[in-house]
Amino acid sequence: MSADQFNMPANVEKRHFATTRWSIVLAAGGVGRNGCRTALTQLCEIYWYPLYAYVRSSAGVREAQDLTQSFFAHLLEKRTIGKADHDRGRFRDFLLASLKNFLANERQKACAQKRGGKSVRLSLDFAAGESRYQIEPSHALTAENLYERRWVLTLLDQVLERLRLELIQSGNAEHFGQLKGALIGETTAEEYARAAAVLDITPAAAKQAAYRMRRRFRQLFRQCVAQTLADESDVDDEISRLLEVLAG
Repeated sequence: MSADQFNMPANVEKRHFATTRWSIVLAAGGVGRNGCRTALTQLCEIYWYPLYAYVRSSAGVREAQDLTQSFFAHLLEKRTIGKADHDRGRFRDFLLASLKNFLANERQKACAQKRGGKSVRLSLDFAAGESRYQIEPSHALTAENLYERRWVLTLLDQVLERLRLELIQSGNAEHFGQLKGALIGETTAEEYARAAAVLDITPAAAKQAAYRMRRRFRQLFRQCVAQTLADESDVDDEISRLLEVLAG
């Protein structure tokens, strides 16, 4: 995936950036205000897997599941967000720093009896997460580097799913199946011809449909990145950083 795929004008879909999930959480400074807990819960349920994989790299399956669930319960029940500063303007940075502090405290206290209690629990598909973890390739990267890479891949999965649902709702579900390859790489004339035959359109129309999908993909990608930032002015820098992570 190349950087030019995300070379969007700064004003594209700008209306979506004014109030993002993470900015709502930071503005509330805690989890007790209307909208804040919902926004934080949604973010955690989307981006839990990179944290689970981070914990899992140094813990067994059951312990990693308990620690991950306990961390999110801690995050939702405590006013940790109120301590966030400008350096934690990126949700992914805030999450990882908070997780590291939580793990250090948990291991020091050895308070396993507190895990799995009556605290708030998120709907996390640990079975699917563990299956995904088992097929992760081995890398000579640090746990932090792997966390960032998994973050980007999770974000891209979210964008692809949003695009797929939009195409289903517009009656173009088959376009996604036939042309999604054009979102992440070069598509040959032969591939466009094959897709056109399945879709019963001309190759030129298939190319135009792929172009529209790429454009919408870029818009959705930018929106999803913005949802994890406190300041919309950081979107371009964050996209550049994420693409560097993916390329590495």
